Amino acid sequence: MASITPISHCFWRGARNALPFLLVILPFGALFGIAATDAGLDLAEVMGFSILVLAGASQFTALQLMNDHAPAFMVIVTSLAVNLRMAMYSVSLAPHLGRAAPWHRVLIGYLMTDQSFALSQQEYERAPAMSLPQKVAYFLGACLPTCLPWSLSTLAGALAGKAIPEGLALDFAVPVTFLAMIAPGLRSVPHLAAAAVSVIAALALSPLPTGTGLLLAALLAMWTGATVERLLERRNAA
Repeated sequence: MASITPISHCFWRGARNALPFLLVILPFGALFGIAATDAGLDLAEVMGFSILVLAGASQFTALQLMNDHAPAFMVIVTSLAVNLRMAMYSVSLAPHLGRAAPWHRVLIGYLMTDQSFALSQQEYERAPAMSLPQKVAYFLGACLPTCLPWSLSTLAGALAGKAIPEGLALDFAVPVTFLAMIAPGLRSVPHLAAAAVSVIAALALSPLPTGTGLLLAALLAMWTGATVERLLERRNAA
């Protein structure tokens, strides 16, 4: 039996549950605005980047490769590889949201982030009786404190970046940000194995043409994580 909870309640519940993520999103969004401005992008380019891509890890990856003068093709392919997890998120949410209206699915695909996926997946498992409209409303609510603040904080960072002296290097911001984003996610053996392989492979393949080594390291890391996870599942099933 479907839940009788009002759709608006589901939307605002998703928004409330996502509020703690502001502690991470606001500084990282501002940091991207500052780093992109420092890299030479103007305000329109920075905001277009942030609004159209709407994916922090891919944005920082692309920015780093652009700073390294990587070919445009390599920038695009590597950024897509970093964001491949969104395809897995979509498969996981398909049983819950796959029957939504086409324009809802487009909007969900555009707004999907690590935070909105994690919150929605947990909510759907906690309340399996939710109707399709309730599930869509909860997902969109979870996006409210994550997606819009990302763009606004990027704007604030870009405007602040113009006031920073040119001699003050901000290149350190990108690797520090990646460490801050990745570290909380290293909670299992497959995660740790993938992280270790990515570091070793990236260093070993660094002599390759700009961007190629990073792309290969990302693919090796994903393969390693998936392989270790399968081996652990077989061992546990034995």
